[in-house]
Amino acid sequence: MSLPARPLGDSGLNITRLGFGSWAVGGGNWAFGWGPQDDQVSLITMRRAIDHGINWIDTAAIYGLGHAEKIVGVVLRQLPAADRPLVFTKCGLIWDPRDRMAPPRRVLTPASIRKECESSLRRLGVERIDLYQFHWPDQSGTAVEDSWATMLALVEEGKVRVAGVSNFDVALLDRCETIGHVGSLQPPFSMINRSYASKEIPWCASHGSGVLCYSPMQSGLLTDSFTADRVASLAEDDWRRHADEFRQPNLRRNLALRDALRPIAKRHDTSVASVAIAWTLAWPGVTAAIVGARTPAQVDGWIGAAALTLSHDDLEDIAAAIYGTGAGSGPVPTGRPLASSR
Repeated sequence: MSLPARPLGDSGLNITRLGFGSWAVGGGNWAFGWGPQDDQVSLITMRRAIDHGINWIDTAAIYGLGHAEKIVGVVLRQLPAADRPLVFTKCGLIWDPRDRMAPPRRVLTPASIRKECESSLRRLGVERIDLYQFHWPDQSGTAVEDSWATMLALVEEGKVRVAGVSNFDVALLDRCETIGHVGSLQPPFSMINRSYASKEIPWCASHGSGVLCYSPMQSGLLTDSFTADRVASLAEDDWRRHADEFRQPNLRRNLALRDALRPIAKRHDTSVASVAIAWTLAWPGVTAAIVGARTPAQVDGWIGAAALTLSHDDLEDIAAAIYGTGAGSGPVPTGRPLASSR
């Protein structure tokens, strides 16, 4: 299948508007896992996404403490070279091998970045990472200029094709850009979490940096089947059990917003998940969205978002629902032009 694609800023990469997110592929038994996950099901699920036309997979060293990268590497080896998706991964979260449930440390020292890069190359089984990203800002006291200079050196050495960041604010983006170009930003962005729309997404638009939104369905809240009872049934090691948006009163507001999307989904003969994702793709400055799945059926449920264009009336109805439910935080402009019309 062929999916709509777009340049990732001025990086030279042309990517489909949806990418496969492999956070859950890492499995359970670590601080931010999604509970148990069968590796064979993960492989089949990623193949389904690729068969639908998705041409990039987003992963990270921290997902499953290296496990997700290993499974992505298996998928790459199963495919002919011409059919392999681009691979985007991240560094900067260091785990304690003696305590898998301990929160990772945010470390972006030059030596640690290099060590992580080599480990990711080995687990993925590739010679070059297509997009390498800092996962979170450093908390070790390392100046971001030193971290970014190391990332740019990896590009010069051919180990990384494009350098990007995740969860950075404008101040950090400016400091990196002074040293060398930031190829992309990966922010959380959904109808519920809209905070990055104020400054960071416009910054990227004005600097030629791509924007890859993660959690466009707010980690499953903005899907047809999610319920309050589902939270109680989540695995003990599923991080969502302790997340604010999955607790009352936020959960009630968020599910009310989800319910308000049902008539829009019905108008387009699609899923609520597809409407939620299409809303992020319609936002000016957004390049693409990272969407996770644990089964092939979940991929089938949201793949339609890639070609879904929300009308002006749809966007107005969604804005009214956000205001009416009080869900989430961040700007909610109405009457804005669709990204596809720019």
